[in-house]
Amino acid sequence: MRTRTVYRCQACGRAEPRWAGRCAGCGEWHTLVEELEARSARQGGRPGTHAPPGDRSAARPTPITDVEDDEAARLVTGLSEFDRVMGGGIVPGSATLVGGDPGIGKSTLLMQVAGRLCGQGAAVLYVSGEESARQTRLRGRRLGVEAGSLLVYAETRLEAVQLEVERLAPAALVIDSIQTLATDALDSAPGSVGQVRETAARLVRLAKAGGPAVFLVGHVTKEGAIAGPRVVEHMVDTVLYFEGDRGHPYRILRAVKNRFGSTNEIGVFEMKDRGLDEVANPSELFLSERPADAAGSAVVASLEGSRPVLVEVQALVGHATYGTPRRTTIGVDPNRVALLVAVLEKAADVTLVAQDVFVKVAGGVKLSEPAIDLALIAALASSVRDRPLDPETLVFGEVGLSGEVRAVAQAELRLREGAKLGFTRAVLPRGNARRLVEAAGLEIVGVRDVSE
Repeated sequence: MRTRTVYRCQACGRAEPRWAGRCAGCGEWHTLVEELEARSARQGGRPGTHAPPGDRSAARPTPITDVEDDEAARLVTGLSEFDRVMGGGIVPGSATLVGGDPGIGKSTLLMQVAGRLCGQGAAVLYVSGEESARQTRLRGRRLGVEAGSLLVYAETRLEAVQLEVERLAPAALVIDSIQTLATDALDSAPGSVGQVRETAARLVRLAKAGGPAVFLVGHVTKEGAIAGPRVVEHMVDTVLYFEGDRGHPYRILRAVKNRFGSTNEIGVFEMKDRGLDEVANPSELFLSERPADAAGSAVVASLEGSRPVLVEVQALVGHATYGTPRRTTIGVDPNRVALLVAVLEKAADVTLVAQDVFVKVAGGVKLSEPAIDLALIAALASSVRDRPLDPETLVFGEVGLSGEVRAVAQAELRLREGAKLGFTRAVLPRGNARRLVEAAGLEIVGVRDVSE
């Protein structure tokens, strides 16, 4: 087998020997990406994998009943919020991609995770392509990470990193970041699509071949997605997003893919001078500064993975100053708000056509589940009527286009969280109210449609 470098179109798959701005096959612009192609040594051999050839695998097809299913012990870091998102701890030989805005705390989180692992006797190799070893040391000292088994390596060549992993055999490998790493097999610059995909693929294979648990730090684009080819997210076992508002100290670690645990699980942290502190009760934190008797405020019981979180939803409705009314949202999908405004006008005869509508989720949280619909409706109606909602009332439920209120999952779990924080009343779908096993001591108000 031998390899060659080709430029393959990401739209039609055509391979070219050199880069061009436009694909000669399909005519698409800027779709040619550098990659490696393995070919048979015989003339006319079919292309093989894009990765450099290695020894032929000794694996053979095996009946699923004969495959060993002994689950390896997870590496529990002791950061309960991180372990929760990971599904109970780090699985040896797994690959995790961590994305987030610049400066949000990705490196801080992984440095603290590495410090916790080293405190349990494990060795961690921290590869920094963006900072020098001295800068990494200063950050570790600020975070209180003082462990001799945390090995710092300022390197951007993948081959050098692989040699050190084979020599040291660490329990975990942190790459900060994947956009700075490059392989000598490709001529393109670090951070290019070909380099990111090739280096990520080799690191994932390294983890799967009995190597360390690999953590890849990934930059994000201005749209909020992890930069680089989408295929990297398919290669890894877990994809974590570190979210937060620069104006708030709170950070949310969210799992959007996890082969070893629940997806959409979240962990809540607070950024302080000495690093990230865990927030054991995020509901109490998000509601701590809620104004009393303020119109346009409603509390929703949102379910994030297996955890119920109570969050304040705020709405402000005012007369449009200019000709076209504004629809501005923070923390919730603007299309969802536009849809609910239309439902409120149609089903409850509330006129909003000439009104500016501003909606915000307090605390820098982003909500996406359907159960927040009824709370958004309640906050909008409260602002329009200038009548505050009962501050001890919890609201949740999905709203359909005809104004009907549909049942949501885990109603009992949401009610228990509300009762824990002192709520005495809950407005929820009638379908949930009929099937409740326990009401957690709350007064239950079941509604069938928005007009109720």
